Amino acid sequence: MATGAATFADWLSAAHVPEHCLTPAQRHVLEAVFHFRQRCGSDYYSTRLLSHWLLHSRTGLKVAQIARLLGLSRSAASAQQGLSSKEVIQAVHHRLAGRAHGKLLPRFAGPIAQFLLQCPRASRCDLLDFIQRTWSVRVSRQALHKFLKKYGLDQAGPEAAAGHPGDAAPGRPSAAAPATVASAQPLPAAVAGSAAVLLPVPPPPRQFFSRPLSTPAPSSCCPPPSAGSPRPKGVSRTRTARCVADC
Repeated sequence: MATGAATFADWLSAAHVPEHCLTPAQRHVLEAVFHFRQRCGSDYYSTRLLSHWLLHSRTGLKVAQIARLLGLSRSAASAQQGLSSKEVIQAVHHRLAGRAHGKLLPRFAGPIAQFLLQCPRASRCDLLDFIQRTWSVRVSRQALHKFLKKYGLDQAGPEAAAGHPGDAAPGRPSAAAPATVASAQPLPAAVAGSAAVLLPVPPPPRQFFSRPLSTPAPSSCCPPPSAGSPRPKGVSRTRTARCVADC
């Protein structure tokens, strides 16, 4: 909205900011902002720097006016108003690291597992390049580590295949040998759709189950028949009826 305006007056009119209500100091500040937007553009980083500066420079402009001038929502401008300069720089750094460009979806687990099987010695950078080429998604190494650990793919990663069994000292078992064998073996079948790898689960121990019944015969669910209180002499005798025929 800001860069599409040809003149300073059009930019203010598009943001519903009356030009005649501006003070000389506000006009000078907004003219500098307008020229900055025309030169640097309206990308995320330029907008983030300008919004942080305008919200904390005490120009007398309202938060809604600043939001309209920079093409932000009112809630986003209010949220940025309470941030410090350090927090703004951290947010920009996280976006550059790839956290705001997308996230790893569960359907990515199948192709990633296939890539790790075909390239067992691939590094984390190679895997990140594969993700970016396949889905145009940039993620950080920490996000990739959590994703691989969640779906059980970290055991077949590059760390598992980095060592060689022949590099170990004679007489001692190699620590990288089990990991290399595990990475060379095919993974269990993957579930189509979610692409979650199913690992074999051993049966629970016998102590996990409850003890069998110790009664020789099934117990009756009906209470024992009762004759009730002693009958008076003047009342006729009644018979006790059973609840079911098998009791």
